[in-house]
Amino acid sequence: MKRKHIAWLLIVLLAAALLAGCGAKSAGTEASMDQTAPEMPMPAEMTADMASAGYNGAGASASPAAPDSGADSGVKIIYTADLTLEATDFDAAAEAVKALTEDCGGYFSSSNLSNGGSYRSASYTVRVPADKYRDFLDRAGQTAHLLDLYEYAEDVSEEYYDAAGRLKTQQTKLDRLQELLAKAKSMEDIITIESAVSETEEQIDRLSGQLRWYDARVDYATVDVSLREVSRLSNVPEPAQSFGSRMLSALKDGLAGFAEGMEGLLLALAYGWEWLMLIGAGVAAAALLIRRAHRRRKAKTEPANKKSSPK
Repeated sequence: MKRKHIAWLLIVLLAAALLAGCGAKSAGTEASMDQTAPEMPMPAEMTADMASAGYNGAGASASPAAPDSGADSGVKIIYTADLTLEATDFDAAAEAVKALTEDCGGYFSSSNLSNGGSYRSASYTVRVPADKYRDFLDRAGQTAHLLDLYEYAEDVSEEYYDAAGRLKTQQTKLDRLQELLAKAKSMEDIITIESAVSETEEQIDRLSGQLRWYDARVDYATVDVSLREVSRLSNVPEPAQSFGSRMLSALKDGLAGFAEGMEGLLLALAYGWEWLMLIGAGVAAAALLIRRAHRRRKAKTEPANKKSSPK
């Protein structure tokens, strides 16, 4: 029994010795490889640094890093509205719209006035601060009669913060590339890094412009205002009138219609006075010819009548 235990003990010791020898041999091999490995050349180091800066050497950027969790996370909403107004006193309504815009801290980005036809109309593109947007719409109905109102709200938060995160990544990348450019010595490295810098600057300009566009439309709402001049307001019920009042109103409307018709006729005559002169001259010439022909026929018939009359 003791011999059997001793045999097992010898087997365990032998196995331990073999394992220890293999481990020492492996460690020695790795040490010898480390001692004989050559130093990396400068271009390779520069390439590795450029990769760490976000440039993969093929003219494309590495995947942008996610924006910091502490970045501004406010909701970005673009507000727009279409507003239709009408008024019997066009000049007063136009001045009221202008005064309301100035009072809300806004401005006209465009305006157009049309005098065609019997009634005037105007269209304005109003830009007002986003915090005054609701106030502007609520008070717009006091400047003139509100006919139609359509509102739109577009949430661009995801697009905005995605562009902001990519911009931050590109700016960090540009700083790192400029540091590498200052350290570069070979012409090949300088050309490669300058190309990467140029591409990064273009990305920064594009993303900065995109963010400015979003900021301008988020900070200032856009309201398209259409103002029309009318003789009677739409959708406004009139008070009940007596027969006499309705008769008087009908007479006034009839007189106004007759006067408007005569005004249109006179304007048409004024615009076409040349044609009237030509027509008048033609009528006068025709009348003269007819009169002469009548006289000739009369002169021919008188001698014949004298001959045929008895003496």
